[in-house]
Amino acid sequence: MTKTLFRITLACLLTTLVLLPALAAPPAPPDPAKETFQQGVEALSQGNAVQAVEKFTAALQLSPNLVEAYINRGIAELKLEQYAEAVGDFDKALELAPKSPEAYYNRALAYSRSNLYDKAVEDYTRALKASPKDWQIFYNRGNAYLDLGKAQEALADYNRALKLHPGTPEVLHNRGLAYLHLGKAVEALEDSRAVLKLNPNFARAYFSQAQALEKLDHKYEALAAYRRFLQSGNPETDEALLKQSLERLKSLEGK
Repeated sequence: MTKTLFRITLACLLTTLVLLPALAAPPAPPDPAKETFQQGVEALSQGNAVQAVEKFTAALQLSPNLVEAYINRGIAELKLEQYAEAVGDFDKALELAPKSPEAYYNRALAYSRSNLYDKAVEDYTRALKASPKDWQIFYNRGNAYLDLGKAQEALADYNRALKLHPGTPEVLHNRGLAYLHLGKAVEALEDSRAVLKLNPNFARAYFSQAQALEKLDHKYEALAAYRRFLQSGNPETDEALLKQSLERLKSLEGK
């Protein structure tokens, strides 16, 4: 691909093990592995990924076939940007539970963050076989397709995600990017406006709106959109996006 994609990726799934006591029965003796696992889940929910990894590792030392511990340790490693380690844990989870949609989905995230988009698409597709109505899987597979330069396939997945979960700003924004790659500036502009109607603070929508307006030769409207983006002060923006916006402003003002 020739252009940098500034798409939004949603957070990964989180599986937890819910322990329910049997009705009208004496309490079961404590299970050290499951108790340690739950401590890892609590650490992960509190944002302490390092401690979560430690707890899940301890749980696996007590119970080496605890699938949930491999999945959740992999999720913690994703948060720590330890992608190779995360893939290894999801591999192990799939050896124990070959149809786990959580393992496939999260391994796909690890592949995407390692720029292995073809493998990510394969895993998202496997996850969809088990969870065919999960809009987040369609959404993130669309992201992987977009990174591969397959905008038509990405568009189809974003449409499926929106059918299952209408009005999601992140999906509308990325669908707009797919439209831009397909040369459909009118549709891209409509999506950017829909995003900003849902969330006026969605800064990147101003940027994609400006790009669509440029393609439609609406110079002054594009300039205004780039300025709104630069003035937004939204923490979701990044240095590359700001630089590109400044470059486009300078170019348009010089015409």
